[in-house]
Amino acid sequence: MVKTVVGEETLLKPFEDRLFESGSQSQVGLVIGKLSPNSERGFVYALIPTPPTDGGGPACSLRSEGGGGREEKKKGSKGGKSSNESPPSIVIDGDWVSEHARQVSRMMIGGMEVIGIYMWASEASFKATSPATLVQVIRGVAEATPRYESGFDERLLIHISYSPRRWASRICTLASANLQPCDFKMGKLLASLQAFSCAYNFEIRLPIDQAFDSTTFKNVTLKGINHLAKEVQFAKVLIDGNLVTEDLPAMTGGLHKVEFLLPFKGDALAEARSIEEVAGLVVYHGTVFGTAYLGPREPVSQAISDLKGDIITSLRCRLDIIADEAEVASSASDAVADQEGAPAEKPVQEIVLHELRKHFCLSFPRRVLVPWFDDVFICDYLQPSETFEDTKDRCKEMLSMETPPEISAMLEPESETAFLNGKSFWDVVKNGDVSESLNNLTNETSSSRETDTRKSKNSNSSYLVALLVLLAALFIGFAVAYFGSSKAAP
Repeated sequence: MVKTVVGEETLLKPFEDRLFESGSQSQVGLVIGKLSPNSERGFVYALIPTPPTDGGGPACSLRSEGGGGREEKKKGSKGGKSSNESPPSIVIDGDWVSEHARQVSRMMIGGMEVIGIYMWASEASFKATSPATLVQVIRGVAEATPRYESGFDERLLIHISYSPRRWASRICTLASANLQPCDFKMGKLLASLQAFSCAYNFEIRLPIDQAFDSTTFKNVTLKGINHLAKEVQFAKVLIDGNLVTEDLPAMTGGLHKVEFLLPFKGDALAEARSIEEVAGLVVYHGTVFGTAYLGPREPVSQAISDLKGDIITSLRCRLDIIADEAEVASSASDAVADQEGAPAEKPVQEIVLHELRKHFCLSFPRRVLVPWFDDVFICDYLQPSETFEDTKDRCKEMLSMETPPEISAMLEPESETAFLNGKSFWDVVKNGDVSESLNNLTNETSSSRETDTRKSKNSNSSYLVALLVLLAALFIGFAVAYFGSSKAAP
């Protein structure tokens, strides 16, 4: 269990000052940091306030025992009964906070995650709030941001009190719903972070089984990602050209290049099957640029684990983004279909691949790196139709950046020209009927043989003509030489 939490003082102290200056009586937001099952220390790098809801209301407010809000309590205080009333408790829109956490978690890279929530409220209001309410919100955030290491169930709750002014932290164990206090102190973390990056190339082939009805695009894609997760998990690792071993010493320096060494083996998923069982083939290929940050006094093995988790999490995020976009587009098309009386199309994640009778190709969002604090980067994912301006808007909305980063400072390590050779990030091919594909292949083979026969006949004719021309030239040359020599004789 985590016993001590260290916060980045260069960011948290100014954040606390802004909260005091705002005059707000309550606020809820996300904690960005790192909690590890292998360490008793946790790190807090930044706090991100949850934005107002779609209706414009706050994600967190105060409510008195009588059900009235803060303004109602002020009005009731004119009668001089406020001293006898219990302090207002905190009311949180848990669903909205969870959705914010889901969006923000996509922008984090290895070694930095949404690890809990923070509360800005007076000591009295915080104590008046039921612990079950706070645990429920933390659980919602945890479910919206699943970790690569799914077995670790600890999350963090930070309370910033303005009356009196102080910080306190608690560790929430999700299984038992307990809130245990832990030490909180400030320190300098960002300056000592080490970055590890790699470009992971992959290609896997998944047969589409005609006997199952669960071969939707999303299910098959998740199967491929899970296969990659196992592949990455057992890969050998090179860091700066050195093979990682158990006795690898601590590393220094800011940036380290990582390479994964995979064994030469056949694709276990593309096992032999009969034509009657297979309805098609899905091919996933591309390159993922992974990054992870290693905190102070953490072992190098933790950086490798975080980097592997970043690669798999990045692929899952892209699939979720496609599904979200498809849901929005499907809702719009359903509305149009209802008006026109036409059948609505399925969202892309619900497409049953073995029912398709044509080539299906889809581009996944590409990852871009965005400067956040000092030399620390976060990420965003751009659809083919999006630009860096969309990234700036998301940074401003989701991360409450007052000054979004300049476009010139953003990095695009996964540009299509660089690693896709002008093709999509993920190619889904040959999703038609196998017998039809075999017939097409037979026709193409027959056509090819006929073409080869015609070419062979034409080639033989050309050889015959050339031979006749050569013989004629020899005959003419011989005749000229013979008659010329006869005339020259006395």
